[in-house]
Amino acid sequence: MTRPPCSHHNVFPPFEGSRKVYRKGVIHPGVRVPFREVELDKGKANIRLYDVTGPWSDDAAKIDLKKDLPPVRCRGKNPKGVTQRSLARRGDISPEMEFVAIREGVAAEFVRKEIAAGRAIIPANVNHPECEPMAIGRNFLVKINSNIGNSALSSGTGQELEKMLWSIRWGADTVMDLSTGKNIRETREQIIRHAPVPVGTVPIYQALEKSGGKVKDLTWEAYRDTLVEQCEQGVDYFTVHAGVLRRFVPFAKKRLTGIVSRGGAILAKWTEIHKKENFLYTHFEEICEILRAYDVAFSLGDGLRPGSTHDANDKAQFGELKVLGELTKIAWAHDVQVMIEGPGHVPLNKIKENMDLQLKICRGAPFYTLGPLVVDIGAGFDHVTSAIGAAVIGSLGTAMLCYVTPKEHLALPDKEDVKEGIIVHKIAAHAADLAKGHPMAVALNDAMSRARYEFRWEDQYRLTLDPERARRFREASLSSKEDPSARCCTMCGPDFCAMKITQD
Repeated sequence: MTRPPCSHHNVFPPFEGSRKVYRKGVIHPGVRVPFREVELDKGKANIRLYDVTGPWSDDAAKIDLKKDLPPVRCRGKNPKGVTQRSLARRGDISPEMEFVAIREGVAAEFVRKEIAAGRAIIPANVNHPECEPMAIGRNFLVKINSNIGNSALSSGTGQELEKMLWSIRWGADTVMDLSTGKNIRETREQIIRHAPVPVGTVPIYQALEKSGGKVKDLTWEAYRDTLVEQCEQGVDYFTVHAGVLRRFVPFAKKRLTGIVSRGGAILAKWTEIHKKENFLYTHFEEICEILRAYDVAFSLGDGLRPGSTHDANDKAQFGELKVLGELTKIAWAHDVQVMIEGPGHVPLNKIKENMDLQLKICRGAPFYTLGPLVVDIGAGFDHVTSAIGAAVIGSLGTAMLCYVTPKEHLALPDKEDVKEGIIVHKIAAHAADLAKGHPMAVALNDAMSRARYEFRWEDQYRLTLDPERARRFREASLSSKEDPSARCCTMCGPDFCAMKITQD
């Protein structure tokens, strides 16, 4: 297959002062888990960070986008429908579970118990062997998802592959291909074959394309065939809007901003046209059997999420959430892994109610939220309005945060918007991990504080999320006569630096 062009062949040069190191498995000796080791100066102990960049950061000069990534797991059929959940429930620790345990700094048995209880998932389709196993669960590091994908008006396969690679460069733990334009299948194929992280999709988009873009012509059969096609390609988790039921649509019509989920709007319109119940709900057990055959996880979609703070926590949103709790039990009975998608636009005072209800209704299944955006006036800055809510809900137990870019509500993001969105949400995730006392987050934070107090500028650059930006900001403020290693910054100067005065 001919690969699309991509201009960023060197998009993954290693961070300055860092190198990739590996730890081997004990239970499964073939497991090799990557970390990014940051080299610190002045005899300080190096620090190892969670790494998502796959083989791309090992040697940028050797990147060849015309070839698929090398596999890190076995690829093959799954005739007995063995899933990570079924293995965990019978007491087996899979290679994927040990991989996750080493990555997260926990015991493999702890990972197994979290998967068996449904509190965490390892999205890893048997047909995506390039994917490095990772866990989404509230007792692990908070993860970040990056949405990419073309539209009917903008972007193509090459650009989306570029955005996917760029997302991973800056720390996206998963990517969702939300393509709705031309060449959906081809775009998805390139993304999966080059992604060392799990890939998610919303199958209703391609099913609608197969129906000529006409909602009235959508059928269960077209959707089912799309599911199988995407499972065969290697998609690791699906957003399935099975909770958008006919009885909730009247509630949504009374809202200030109606239905803002694309999948939710499509299915609500379908139920209105045909005067029938949502076919994803009526065929849910059949969907479970398809996903089980490939060990694909559910991301049960919040098709009725609020699109404004005015509509937060209403009957439509919480009615759908209750249905998602019922569907979680059905999926678990089929040994299919489940996470739950959440809002949306929610003011700060209503965030805790969302988290508490989700944990109760969905029995502890991982929560995956878009933001929430805490105000509606942030056009051009909605990555910030989202990160504020994300930090709060992450500290309360949300397992994965869907990033928002500065162009949310305005336009399709480019790669710089993607970077900006990911970094502010990595900050939100880190804030949540600190609030939960995760040892890896605490160690990184303390390492930066020591480097700052000791005026180790190079180490500060290496430990931050964007070393190049940090270096540029500081060095741009120095005059040609100033020492870059001085024991002060240009805000306070040598005579008013509190830390220097304290040390003296």
